[in-house]
Amino acid sequence: MDAQIVVAGALFSSARLLVAQRQRPPELAGLWELPGGKVAVGESDADALTRELREELGVEVTVGSRLGVDVALKPGMTLRAYRVTLTSGSPRPHDHRALRWVTVDELDQLPWVPADRAWLPELTEALSPQSRRENT
Repeated sequence: MDAQIVVAGALFSSARLLVAQRQRPPELAGLWELPGGKVAVGESDADALTRELREELGVEVTVGSRLGVDVALKPGMTLRAYRVTLTSGSPRPHDHRALRWVTVDELDQLPWVPADRAWLPELTEALSPQSRRENT
């Protein structure tokens, strides 16, 4: 059997990153993550992430480049992140307790879902003023 892929989207806007607070399962409730979900059989990572963010946040996105490394969640399950660009809609927490836009200074202060902490260096770099100047 192929590994189950779980995708997460890093949505940046004006030097801020959208993070979502989990409602479930109980051991992760209240922790923050990049929103996303499982890739269905026959679905590409980009298609899955587009679908998941439509369902969870009520937005349409374009999926861009990979962010950071793959993270092993448990045997046979891998988490990967992508940069996403908002194309329409305003994010709303349909499947989360709350949504929040955070700055680079807030990243380390959030209680993150453990797996998503692996991307903090890349998220910090993407939000840093020097990186933003180079990408404009």
